[in-house]
Amino acid sequence: MKRSEINAALREMEAFCRKLQVSLPPFCAFTPEDWGTLGHEYDEIRDCGLGWDITDYGKGDFPHFGFSLITLRNGCRRLPEKYPQVYAEKLLYLREGQYAPNHFHWLKSEDIINRGGGTVLIRLFRSRPDESIDENAPVEVISDGRHYTVEAGMQVALQPGQSIHIYPRLYHDFSLLPGSGPVLLGEVSQVNDDALDNRFEPPVGRFPAIEEDEAPYRLLCTEYPSAPGESD
Repeated sequence: MKRSEINAALREMEAFCRKLQVSLPPFCAFTPEDWGTLGHEYDEIRDCGLGWDITDYGKGDFPHFGFSLITLRNGCRRLPEKYPQVYAEKLLYLREGQYAPNHFHWLKSEDIINRGGGTVLIRLFRSRPDESIDENAPVEVISDGRHYTVEAGMQVALQPGQSIHIYPRLYHDFSLLPGSGPVLLGEVSQVNDDALDNRFEPPVGRFPAIEEDEAPYRLLCTEYPSAPGESD
């Protein structure tokens, strides 16, 4: 992705949060220049990957594949004694026309909540013991205290205020109901580790290659420098 495309996407998500009156934590406003001066008191943001994130799944077609997100809180599986939180929380922003490809998590259990905007569609498949997609087995849906069963591959629609529980090894993807507009999703989960706990089917990338065509508006959570006085 071009840095200019990333900058525009982050500004767009910021504006949508303001529209929905969703306030963001202070670290979301830190500039790249700020990060050059911030000391060890902010190591949790660095180590746990808090802050801005974006993905185009390595396809280079962000208007159709990918979305913008913010990790608000998280633990760290690499440093559990230093960061003992057992939970994570994110905000995800999808434009109409964007798609988040089919995947599951080996470890993470999560709730996806429509915080406002359009209608999100989540397609569900169970996985087989060999981790392939089971295109025939019915899927148990847990949504806002309701338990019910749908056919494999059915899309569950979430309107603002509605949520769904995604349990480990349950394949799911995200798209938006055409004509319903962009959406802000919340994700409440166990500790998140995007480097090790995503299985995409078919395989895709997770973090974008960035073409630096302008200065960054915000640093992504994978770009923080070490505290001053340390080598990166």
